[in-house]
Amino acid sequence: MSITTLAATRVYLGQKYGHLGEELKLSFETFPYTGLAKTYCVDLNVADSACSGTAYLTGVKANTGTVGLSAAVKRGDCKGQRDGKHSVTGLMDWAQKAGKATGVVTTTRVTHATPAASYAHSAERKWESDSDLPKKGLRCEDIASQLVKGRVGSHINVILGGGRQKFFPNKARDAEGFVGHRTDGKDLIHEWLLKKRAMGLPATYVYNRVDLLTLNPKVHTNILGLFSPDHMPYHLEAGNDDPALSEMTEKAIEILSQNPKGFFLFVEGGRIDTAHHQTKARKALDETAEFAKAVEAAIRMVDLENTLIVVTSDHSHTMTYSGYSKRGSDILGFTNRMNASDNLPYTTLSYANGPGYRPETLNRRHNMQADDFKSLNYTYPSLVPTARETHGGEDVAVFASGPWSHIFSGNYEQNYIPHAIAYAACIGPGLTSCKI
Repeated sequence: MSITTLAATRVYLGQKYGHLGEELKLSFETFPYTGLAKTYCVDLNVADSACSGTAYLTGVKANTGTVGLSAAVKRGDCKGQRDGKHSVTGLMDWAQKAGKATGVVTTTRVTHATPAASYAHSAERKWESDSDLPKKGLRCEDIASQLVKGRVGSHINVILGGGRQKFFPNKARDAEGFVGHRTDGKDLIHEWLLKKRAMGLPATYVYNRVDLLTLNPKVHTNILGLFSPDHMPYHLEAGNDDPALSEMTEKAIEILSQNPKGFFLFVEGGRIDTAHHQTKARKALDETAEFAKAVEAAIRMVDLENTLIVVTSDHSHTMTYSGYSKRGSDILGFTNRMNASDNLPYTTLSYANGPGYRPETLNRRHNMQADDFKSLNYTYPSLVPTARETHGGEDVAVFASGPWSHIFSGNYEQNYIPHAIAYAACIGPGLTSCKI
């Protein structure tokens, strides 16, 4: 969710409601304090979601591809993963130790890199189920197993998102007919229910929107909701059985706010990233608008006198916004000032690299005038041909509102963010506002 993405989404959303667009503010852009965070990994100058998620959820910079581990562990180093001294703690753990309720909400698989960084320790972000491990006998615990059985994961009260196939066997089908991915024969959904009940906690599993929305938050205080076999569908392609990010956020807050000691909730609009990787700008902007709606729901439901909300990104993307178009021009269409030196049109939004590259014909750039910009799956132009668009290395915005939100002003390392949150919330092993 780059700053460019935010700027383009303002226009997209504004135009959707009949305005010129540029003047709109997304819900979190009204927050009183903003900052910029530096997103690089320890080993790479452009971050992936694993190292960046580890940074802003645990306070430790990490190597690319690793989650919840210090930089002493390189990607794929199972031995390093198994050495407990390299595991790092973070906001989810600190909140649980303070007696707070905790939750994870995402539109990706709940075992995907970013949410995984809140509860797991893995030398490879792709080790989401046991079938993802490179060979038998590697003896590294997969991420789904850590979510259900791990010290932190097993104590999360609300887990909502996609990725159901990572939790049940490849010889079984779920209620919707999908086959699982696990080769160890384990049904982790059933194990999650048993583990919660063994703790004396009421536990409920749901897999569709209606069942989620009808839950009584005073009765159902521990929820596992897996609404899709893989990532959840894009909002523009979602069906009636798919809860929106804002609906999952609302239900999570309803449940977690029952705890008198407060709560920590991580909410991710994860499909912004996947749309950008495909250079599908329309979907990326729409997913950003949906994320803003989820933040709006949170603002409406909490008291900002005693609740801190922080909004940021894992990393940037290579999408650019250019062309000197007139106000009100379709953000997803051509710039209306055809000033390219080859006299061919170009789009206001484009990417530095990605699958949207079009080869030249007779030494001339592809003429996009016949392209179907209304298609949800239109891939926006890319300068360099790559199978997937890469991330960008520039700083990302941080927006904050609530107690101690002023400490998020300025320019800082990404791993400063969780320490600042912990300081404000009086959790964690470090200095807090309650100790000064």
